[in-house]
Amino acid sequence: MSQDLVRLGTPGDGRRRKPKPEWLKVRLPSGPTYEKVRQTLKELKLHTVCQESLCPNMGECWGGGTATVMVMGDVCTRGCRFCNVKSAKNPPPLDPDEPRNLALAVARLNLRYLVVTSVDRDDLPDGGASHFAACIRELLTHAPSTILEVLIPDFSGRTDCLDRVAQAGPAVIAHNVETVERLTPKVRDRRAGYRQSLGVLEYVKKTYPHIHTKSSIMLGLGETEEEVVQAFRDLRDVGVSVLTLGQYLQPSPWHLEVEEFVPPERFAELKARAEEMGFLYVAAGPLVRSSYKAAELFLAGLIERERRQKVSSFGVAVD
Repeated sequence: MSQDLVRLGTPGDGRRRKPKPEWLKVRLPSGPTYEKVRQTLKELKLHTVCQESLCPNMGECWGGGTATVMVMGDVCTRGCRFCNVKSAKNPPPLDPDEPRNLALAVARLNLRYLVVTSVDRDDLPDGGASHFAACIRELLTHAPSTILEVLIPDFSGRTDCLDRVAQAGPAVIAHNVETVERLTPKVRDRRAGYRQSLGVLEYVKKTYPHIHTKSSIMLGLGETEEEVVQAFRDLRDVGVSVLTLGQYLQPSPWHLEVEEFVPPERFAELKARAEEMGFLYVAAGPLVRSSYKAAELFLAGLIERERRQKVSSFGVAVD
């Protein structure tokens, strides 16, 4: 990375965290739409990655009437060193009412675009793929006009689990490599591999070419520019068309420390490099996250155009 990055010391060395740069400061969430989203999710006992991961964009997204819902509970069986979600070997059982409650929430909020993600559930026979698929089917039944993106775990690379999710009918399947290959063992749980994640994305795109695939990379963990650009190439090689790049922020003293704060102008440079490689859309910036409104708006427009083209070609709407 460039020399104007602010270095903070080695991960886990216990140093006091330095103040964030001005470009990382955001306003506290507020407003009537924000409160409506918050109250609806609370009433229906739904978890959001916005809250669990301490996302800095929660106020902007909820204030705009959107949210990223996290299914299969709020306890993960994996312990990635960047993630703020709680972890346990045996999380609580799945809630059988969750698919229905999720559909009710979407109907109340009248969302144009919805992202559904989940924790990893390695304790379940199929990693929770059947439950995830049930959530998708319920959503598409009760909110057929809502464009649905799912941000999925790797399901240990099992293609039968990926088939269950893909065949349920989401418009976009996202899966994050999170970081460059060299740093993966340090940043992610030992069960999550860089090549395994690429394999997930490749299988989905080759088997279901009509589904758009998306991935995300965090910067500021000690990666080099060459490694970041190589990750871009790897994602393009497996057919990923939408990419988000954001700044890693340490959620607590027990998580990996930030190695560097990447300034906005450097994100702009990397965005241009990625676009040159053929990504349909790249969202890049210090506050960009995997589920990010700009990328979602682009995908919504793209998918709506594709739907109109199908209607024009066949004279009727095609699912």
